[in-house]
Amino acid sequence: MEHQRADIAVIGGTGFYAFLDDPHEVEVTTPYGDPSAPIAIGTVAGRSVAFVPRHGPHHEFPPHRINHRANLWALRSLGVRQVLAPCAVGGLRPEVVPGDVVVPDQLVDRTTGRVQSYVETGAVHLPFADPYCSGVRGAVLGAGEATGGGAERGIVDGGTMVVIEGPRFSTRAESRWYADQGWTLVNMTGHPEAVLAREMQQCYAAIALVTDMDAGAEDGAGVGQAEVFARFKENLDRLRGLLTATIERLPDPDGCSCSNWADGIDLTYEVPDGSAGGVSGGGRA
Repeated sequence: MEHQRADIAVIGGTGFYAFLDDPHEVEVTTPYGDPSAPIAIGTVAGRSVAFVPRHGPHHEFPPHRINHRANLWALRSLGVRQVLAPCAVGGLRPEVVPGDVVVPDQLVDRTTGRVQSYVETGAVHLPFADPYCSGVRGAVLGAGEATGGGAERGIVDGGTMVVIEGPRFSTRAESRWYADQGWTLVNMTGHPEAVLAREMQQCYAAIALVTDMDAGAEDGAGVGQAEVFARFKENLDRLRGLLTATIERLPDPDGCSCSNWADGIDLTYEVPDGSAGGVSGGGRA
């Protein structure tokens, strides 16, 4: 059923609970429970796009309670092979400031209690040296250059995003330690989302909006929830424009290492074949 298929997905972050105009919703049942919300499907720039708010439509799910496995499996079951993941982040270093949009190229996991893989048995070891798809990153950067990014500083190419467990923000000492490692951004949702997308053989890139400078990166009381939500709300139209321009530029995912890394590997979990509930065997999908 073509109306239940999508090629591309946007996973909305804090404050980003809707993206598509006049979408229809698809209820997807997964082996891992329910996704954060029914999957909305619509058309953007002539392409079929799915949308799911990772925190739920009313921010029901805090970062450590998001069912990332259900979200990515549900999207793959609808045919999604490329994923854009806008998110709110704190800045750690002076090369970024609030209002910047950063397209990170590296990720550090500092979470402690999350299920971070579909692998539950057997020997399946995911190559993850480069956690974000170069093709999708290139499309985001190209879109940012073409649109000017919607702000004076435009788009920042590259940076390391450290993902913490949450839901609390960092202590000042933690924040300073992250900055001392050379890490650029701090976030609560980018892991295991990026890992699971790769296991689902999807091309994935994060689009990080800097909403604040983290506690150890500046003087003062430190970051608060109201500040983060307000900054993200201010930039919603900008992010929507960037996402639309990116969708227009996304390359063909065929042949990308994000999708063919499992060739020749006997996967011990099922990857949906994109027919709204079917699964493929082996290492191909």
